[in-house]
Amino acid sequence: MNDLTAIQKEIVAALEQMKEKSLITEAVLAKKVRENAKIQGKNKAGICLKDLEICIEYLAEKEIPFALHLNSANDILIKKEDVYKLLETDAKKRRQSSEKSISVLTNGDLRQKTSGGKTPKKRNDRKKMNYRDVEDY
Repeated sequence: MNDLTAIQKEIVAALEQMKEKSLITEAVLAKKVRENAKIQGKNKAGICLKDLEICIEYLAEKEIPFALHLNSANDILIKKEDVYKLLETDAKKRRQSSEKSISVLTNGDLRQKTSGGKTPKKRNDRKKMNYRDVEDY
């Protein structure tokens, strides 16, 4: 597991926890990754196909085979099967082109979590102009 990136390690851990399920959707897997890694925000983020394929191959070596499928909305479905199987080239191209417009979980999300991340500062002190203090022009 040393050759996996941080996000890939989180994906592998989540898949191992969910290995008893026969069908795992991308949304459920992403939610489990966010939960395990304690990532705040990015609730609508998906999983990058490139990272997921590496994780599926890694788990196949550990005798935990999954197969990847794509639904009509280009969401990834992960099915428990006897032999691991990646997406076909047409489906892979379709998914990769749709990833350009969606948010996916990355290693940067894990780094922000460990470093505390930057929280947006809300403006809570409104400054009001006091007309009595303004000199007449």
